[in-house]
Amino acid sequence: MAGTIAVGIQDFEKLRQGNYFYIDKTDFIRQWWESGDDVTLITRPRRFGKTLTMNTLECFFSVAYRDRGELFEGLSIWKEEKFRKLQGQWPVIFLSFADIKETSFSSARKKICQTIVDLYNRFSFLPEKAPLTASEREFWNKISYDMENYVATLSLKALSGYLYRHYGKKVILLLDEYDTPLQEAWVSGYWEELSDFMRSLFNASFKTNPFLERAVMTGITRVSRESIFSDLNNLKIVTTTSEEYADSFGFTQEETLGALMEYGFGEKADEIRKWYDGFTFGSKSDIYNPWSVINFLDTGKTAPYWANTSSNSLVGKLIREGSRKIKTAFEDLLQGRSLITEIDEQIVYSQLGQNETAIWSLLLAAGYLKVENYQAFTTREGIWKEEYALTLTNFEVTLMFRRLIHDWFGPASADYNDFLPALLDGDVEAMNAYMNRITLETFSFFDAGKNQPERFYHGFVLGLLVELSGRYRITSNRESGFGRYDICLEPVSPQDDAILLEFKVFNPQREKSLSDTVKAALRQIEEKDYSAVLRQKGIAKERIRKYGFAFEGKTVLIGGGEEAEFEASLDEAQKWAASVGYSESDINDKIKSARRKRKNR
Repeated sequence: MAGTIAVGIQDFEKLRQGNYFYIDKTDFIRQWWESGDDVTLITRPRRFGKTLTMNTLECFFSVAYRDRGELFEGLSIWKEEKFRKLQGQWPVIFLSFADIKETSFSSARKKICQTIVDLYNRFSFLPEKAPLTASEREFWNKISYDMENYVATLSLKALSGYLYRHYGKKVILLLDEYDTPLQEAWVSGYWEELSDFMRSLFNASFKTNPFLERAVMTGITRVSRESIFSDLNNLKIVTTTSEEYADSFGFTQEETLGALMEYGFGEKADEIRKWYDGFTFGSKSDIYNPWSVINFLDTGKTAPYWANTSSNSLVGKLIREGSRKIKTAFEDLLQGRSLITEIDEQIVYSQLGQNETAIWSLLLAAGYLKVENYQAFTTREGIWKEEYALTLTNFEVTLMFRRLIHDWFGPASADYNDFLPALLDGDVEAMNAYMNRITLETFSFFDAGKNQPERFYHGFVLGLLVELSGRYRITSNRESGFGRYDICLEPVSPQDDAILLEFKVFNPQREKSLSDTVKAALRQIEEKDYSAVLRQKGIAKERIRKYGFAFEGKTVLIGGGEEAEFEASLDEAQKWAASVGYSESDINDKIKSARRKRKNR
């Protein structure tokens, strides 16, 4: 009988005793134990079974689960007697940093210390049964949420020694989601302080710990050795491109199809592949997102379950504040195209603000991108290069990013929803009204682009337009004519007009008003002939609308469309009339008459 579908259970004992749905991943225990590695760091995307795997290791090895072999009966690890003899034979220290998502160093440090306090409370019998010396008791009593740095960094090493003395065996140390606080530290601006603290803790716990038998750490990213692991030369690192444990996290295609058939969803196989397949670990492709598959089995409905489990604050920050080149690459990714880049699996957080390779490497490690193909070659200059073709992993991830960009404008969602129809209708007056309300309500959230304001405004409007990606091919900063346009909307249907957008920030040294800035933007579109690329694709000149966006702080002025074309034609006519000797009064009368006729048309 098929097990009951239960969502979010990360307790192996509870899963087995409750006969809940479970795909056997216990061969990981055999693979890891036979590797002989002292300290293993495994990186996988969030919600890919890392915590459950760590809990399974605890249940298998911990003396607290001695004689609990029934939990593993019928599973892969229980097939060989030599592994059955290992069950319940070691003291195990298991802690997780998954909940440490604080906005300041002091708060993060306190929460890490409280996690250590809770760990010590689990072994509260040790002071009496170990037993501890007077100095050791004094150290034990110093364990608190506000303990000094030297106590905190030595705490796991000291606990390992106490457990060794009591059980006569070295400990197995399991640390889950080691990098969660580090990611939050980078987003919130206290990276240096936390990385110094963590480096000391990791060195004492995993490098200079004489009571350590083996250890496993899990996380999403491989933080650079220089930042955190500079002293750990005994570290075996397994990333998403490594062959080790390739099928131990996530569901393989065979496992997913088997589950769909078992629960009566066999006809949904193609849809589930589109939504949740696409992850590749090592050379093992067609890995499915386990969290989303389980949620589908529970509800029978496809939805972005994985996307809704995290704030994605780091990813959002990187894209929102990224360069034009990053935004351009992201446009291609959202439209199903690939990105060719080098990657470096060692994430150097200090470089994330300016190193594009670091950003793409992090998105790959986090599961948002997948490797379509890979090539290694030597350049003409004799330099060895490795290039990866990356795409968004699947439909769920694509939908997540579209919603992420949409949510940036949540405070002004009503105006956001009205701006796009106004743009499509060419209603410049409405475009101005809606855009100014949007900027007024959201620019404080984006910090109004204090450094490089044109890049900020460009990214802001590009984010607004992302929902039109099904109706238009949206590109930016591409060559056309004699320059590079800001944004081009090329219609998919011949019934829609093409649209060109140019952005300029008001410069009081060059312009008297925002109106002058708009005219400068429109003049640049014409002088640089940005519409050339659209005409080359057969789009008639009269089907190409052009708009200039002028920005000053939270104030926006938009001009263009048919009205701008009309005004431009009047300017040309005025110049011609003056050149052949028409009087200024005659010219002004003709212009007024033309404007009245257009207004009354």
